[in-house]
Amino acid sequence: MLILMNLAEYKIKRANLILESPKYRTICSTCTQPDFGCYCSHVHNFDSKISFVILIHPIEVKRRIATGRMSHLCLKNSHLIKGQNYTEDSLVNELIQDPEYHSVMLYPGVNSKNLSLMFEPEKKNLFPSNKKLRIFVLDGTWATAKKMIRQSENLKALPRICFSPAKPSNFRVRKQPSAHCYSTIEAIHHTIELIGESQDFAVHQREHDKLINVFDYMVERQLGFIRESNLNLREASYRREGQKKIS
Repeated sequence: MLILMNLAEYKIKRANLILESPKYRTICSTCTQPDFGCYCSHVHNFDSKISFVILIHPIEVKRRIATGRMSHLCLKNSHLIKGQNYTEDSLVNELIQDPEYHSVMLYPGVNSKNLSLMFEPEKKNLFPSNKKLRIFVLDGTWATAKKMIRQSENLKALPRICFSPAKPSNFRVRKQPSAHCYSTIEAIHHTIELIGESQDFAVHQREHDKLINVFDYMVERQLGFIRESNLNLREASYRREGQKKIS
């Protein structure tokens, strides 16, 4: 009888422990956001007629707000490859050496061709007409991107393209070095805007705006969480536990 009572007490205690145990967020395996911040339902992929290869730094992989990952989910025929030194990366080398594609890298600098300064005929003649275009994009901070370039011998050899930002970045939930430093997804969107027509992509149909739509949704969602958190902190600072709120 005593054993039965102890077993019953054990079951009650165990049930109480389960109820009192910390509740962890459910994380979406696709966008890596908590369930309440998941943006997957707003992702609508499309074919940009350009093969984008997004090289994501290991630090960026750990960030839930990683727009390189978001870009990959939106872009058909894209690749998301984690690393820092890609010199010996077999997949990266295979993509660079693919004879069907002409590979370039989206990266600013004195040796980069500025697409913003070109007219349509110049953009058309910038890439071989008998090959499809493949663009490598670095996804990381400016410091990690520079390190990726410095260490990756195969990336150093790629022709480079860049653009002059048309307006400030909308990435208001992460600190940018300056207002015109674009997130990865904004940079890809603007690149398609500038050279999509040269690759037979109908820019006027605005399919590439699917990138910005999901990005803007994520930004507004995160800003909403921040405002809600700040409001809760203010209320807590004015009222002690048990005090009524003065109307």
